[in-house]
Amino acid sequence: MRIIRDYQFVDLPDRGASAAIGNFDGVHLGHQSVIDLARNVARNTTPCAPLGVMTFEPHPREYFAADTPPFRLMSREARTSRLAKLGVERLYELNFNTALAGLTPEQFARNVVSDGLGLAHVIVGADFCFGKGRAGKAADLVQFGKDMGFGVTIAPLLQGSGATVSSTAIRQALSDGRPGDAAAMLGHWHRIEGQVIGGEQRGRKLGYPTANMSIDGLHPPAFGVYAVLVDVLDGPHKGSYHGAASMGVRPMFGENRPNLETFIFDFSGDLYDATLSVGLVEHLRPEAKFDDLDALITQMDADCAQARDILAGL
Repeated sequence: MRIIRDYQFVDLPDRGASAAIGNFDGVHLGHQSVIDLARNVARNTTPCAPLGVMTFEPHPREYFAADTPPFRLMSREARTSRLAKLGVERLYELNFNTALAGLTPEQFARNVVSDGLGLAHVIVGADFCFGKGRAGKAADLVQFGKDMGFGVTIAPLLQGSGATVSSTAIRQALSDGRPGDAAAMLGHWHRIEGQVIGGEQRGRKLGYPTANMSIDGLHPPAFGVYAVLVDVLDGPHKGSYHGAASMGVRPMFGENRPNLETFIFDFSGDLYDATLSVGLVEHLRPEAKFDDLDALITQMDADCAQARDILAGL
């Protein structure tokens, strides 16, 4: 997959794509349906067009409201990885800055979609808004496409279990400790991806060494203990594993920054600096403060036994 970040400097092989446009936070089933429409258009173009996705970094919400609590379901790296797995060939990850934010809807259509990226066809959701002040609607883009020479398809909003599949609904499910419901809308387990960082090695002393990961910048799921699927993405221990993970502030040990600590079953090795992808399968219990370390270890034994039983069926 090729990544293009500046719409003003696009090589000829990166033009002419059929591209889905949006933020694609979570790359949920609704996003995937839009990408599938773009794929179908690409395949039916002669000659076959590249399959593209246009998105923005930072997320426009981060740009306009930098002080709001973290809301992203995935980092840009995790989003890139997920889009590559879906077969996206061109990722137009445009720098969202003052100049781009200030374009009128018509300027966005002409300067970015038509003249800049040279897209042959674009697919957007029915609720798509674009241009300064979100003034442009999907129907406006259809008209601009007719005037400027690119095709436009408006994708209907995807419904799941009677409600619209959305990043907002997925965040709520995760906040409620319902990763299974989030997965039903995502089409995959919600995963936290990142590099293993150094910790205070308390888990090792308790007989439960953990791989620690930051959740800075991400929407925090319900704090507590989870049954998890773990993919080590690089290094000598690359592979897939089962485990149990603690999400939160570790109340047994004072005030701490929220993070994710994962104990991988039947594993021995050094994971520092390795990149992990941890999928949340089931929320076992909330965080708790125990009377002493023996009580904590007893509960950790029970947590791991429960997680093993849950994951054995996957």
